[in-house]
Amino acid sequence: MHHGLSCPIVHRDVSSKNILLDSEYQEAHITDFRVAKFLKLDSNNMTSFAGTFGYAAPEIAFTMQATKTCDVYNFGVLTLEILMGRHPGEFICSLTETPTSYDLPLKDVLDQRLPQPLNLVVEEVMLIAKIALACLLE
Repeated sequence: MHHGLSCPIVHRDVSSKNILLDSEYQEAHITDFRVAKFLKLDSNNMTSFAGTFGYAAPEIAFTMQATKTCDVYNFGVLTLEILMGRHPGEFICSLTETPTSYDLPLKDVLDQRLPQPLNLVVEEVMLIAKIALACLLE
């Protein structure tokens, strides 16, 4: 998300309300850069809290330090929200309480309003879920 930039920008509010899709529903665009911040490479980047509660990494909310990891965590929450069809707040809490939550069957995490993915898509959906979890645990 931040590689290749000479002066990294942290959006600090990657959430479902700040994503727009193109007319073909193929490409997502991040919007609303009001709370974005340029990271100073030689600084601790202390700041006041910015973003949407429920998407911000808990340690960011407490330390008030803007880092690349806050956008990565936001992305993980947003990705799980897409997979689950709702904000994954309770699911995220269960991850921190008991590591056995990782053993949930994928069908229990996916949006129940949609048909279960077919064999060809299951591996891709599992990879997306693993990436989302890795973003939360970074």
